[in-house]
Amino acid sequence: MKIRLFLVLTLGMAGCVVSSQAQDRVYRCGNEYTNNPSAAKTRDCKLIDGGNVTVIQGTKVLTPGAGGGTAKPPPGITGSPSQRVANDEQKARDTDSRAILESELRRAEAQQAELLKEYNNGEPEKQGGEARNYQKYLDRVAEMKAAIARGDSDIAGIKRELSRLGSAASR
Repeated sequence: MKIRLFLVLTLGMAGCVVSSQAQDRVYRCGNEYTNNPSAAKTRDCKLIDGGNVTVIQGTKVLTPGAGGGTAKPPPGITGSPSQRVANDEQKARDTDSRAILESELRRAEAQQAELLKEYNNGEPEKQGGEARNYQKYLDRVAEMKAAIARGDSDIAGIKRELSRLGSAASR
């Protein structure tokens, strides 16, 4: 009884393995694949030997007229003339962004001056428990040094943006 059950299970599993490994012949027609021999013959496709082929269908791009949806243009692509901004409005936007950047620059420079004053050339005054815990003092000095470096980087970035606005305005 056990031997018969074992034989049935073994043959059943072998049949499953063989059927799962079986794959129709696959033909390549340019950039397309098919397993239909009649279509392959009419389109002059070539039989692929060796390994299995897996083809995953890509998504189709929707055009504004198809599917009822509206397609957004990718960033960096200018729209139609009716969607473009008038020169006066663009100049106003440029002026606003320049004013914002200048105020950020003044704020960053003031904050940087305050940090440098507190840093005192790498020897800030000790606060509270730092007189007894020197490592705490060293940690605060290192944090201040890092904050000063970040501030310098921020100021340089704002100045770069302002120079870009200046060169864009002169065009």
